[in-house]
Amino acid sequence: MHWLVAEDPDMRKFKSFLFGSGLFLVILASVALWVMLPGVVLLGLAVLLAAWMAFTRMGRQAASVTWVGVSTLRQRLGASSVIIVGIAGVVGVLVALLAMGDGLQKTLKSTGDNETAIILRGGATAELSSGVTREHATLIAQSPGILRDAEGKPIVSAELVVVANLPKKSTGTDANVEVRGVGPQVWALRPNIRIVEGRRFTPGLREMIVGKGARQQFVGLDPGSTINLNNQQWTIVGVFESGDAHESELEGDVDTVSAAYRRQGFQSVTVRLTSPEALDALKASLASDPRLKVEAKTTLDYYTAQSEGLSKVIRVVGITIAVIMAIGAIFGALNSMYAAVATRAREIATLRAIGFRSPPVIISVMLETMLLALIGGLLGASIAWLLFNNYTVSTLGSNFSQVVFQFSISPALLWAGVKWALAIGFVGGLLPAVRAARLPVTTALRES
Repeated sequence: MHWLVAEDPDMRKFKSFLFGSGLFLVILASVALWVMLPGVVLLGLAVLLAAWMAFTRMGRQAASVTWVGVSTLRQRLGASSVIIVGIAGVVGVLVALLAMGDGLQKTLKSTGDNETAIILRGGATAELSSGVTREHATLIAQSPGILRDAEGKPIVSAELVVVANLPKKSTGTDANVEVRGVGPQVWALRPNIRIVEGRRFTPGLREMIVGKGARQQFVGLDPGSTINLNNQQWTIVGVFESGDAHESELEGDVDTVSAAYRRQGFQSVTVRLTSPEALDALKASLASDPRLKVEAKTTLDYYTAQSEGLSKVIRVVGITIAVIMAIGAIFGALNSMYAAVATRAREIATLRAIGFRSPPVIISVMLETMLLALIGGLLGASIAWLLFNNYTVSTLGSNFSQVVFQFSISPALLWAGVKWALAIGFVGGLLPAVRAARLPVTTALRES
């Protein structure tokens, strides 16, 4: 005698948990695989699929079934819209967040180059944690490898960075703005700094020029206005453009800024090199002087390192949010395509009864889902580009001050968003496609 033993409820829960976990891992792996595939590979797969559908009997069957499914999308407009809108949301958020990280990185990287070098105290990773005495700054200026102007003066700027509080235009609340004291050679050191309104500051006077980005973000930085810095009144005399992170700063004469903030030395020394190869000679000279405990690196390396940490955080946050949203979009696609398969059960059963095999049915359902996903991806990428490309924002930089930058939506980011959309469509259409192909013909005809 055979006894029927009811399955333990805990065991059923455990099996359900294992199935759900396995499905979750499969979804993550599938999305990751699609996202990491190079564009050339995806294009090659598309060409092979098109050739298969054009030149083989089974491929032509798949094309016919796909056309029939696509032609009925109007009748399933609500369910199709769920897929399109869900995927558009995923792609839009992903592209916007990645554009934020890329924009910040682009702004900071453009601040430096291989023709200039920054010297900081040994072990310091940012200017606020560095310190260079006036005596050491003088010694550094005499080092080999530093370019000199027509008068034979080394193109060097010993600089001081302090952080001040000014009200933001967007909120009215105080936020940190970077105030940089620069030396008289700063115009030769950074020829990209261009006064677009007003004039340059006069050394020895409490005058400031303000970057275009800082002026956009903070109140009271128009030429002719005065601001309070460390209980002293400073006059804004000009606005400058530089196309880099310095546009987020206020700049004035380093000796005047030092006196106002009661500082005895500097925090960094930036120099223009005779050539990129001259950095090695500069490093060797600094290392050979026992009085100096400093390190030199190109400004490109310095600002690249400053951007990596925050850009990585933004990228991780963006991908995490996108993955969470993508899982929701996948389940939305699954529900919609399962419903579509159920609606078309009689049609699919009829096709199989007259000789259509399972692969064309699977391909047709997946192509239909991926077509909807492609539309959603293009829609989301387009919205992100229209709303956020070159959109100006600010965030807290390495010196605990606001860095003004623009979202940067490149073709590579748009393509990445489309790949995410196709990945969601692939995963969302796979299980319904397999179900459609495995549905018994007699059952489908009877249930429909």
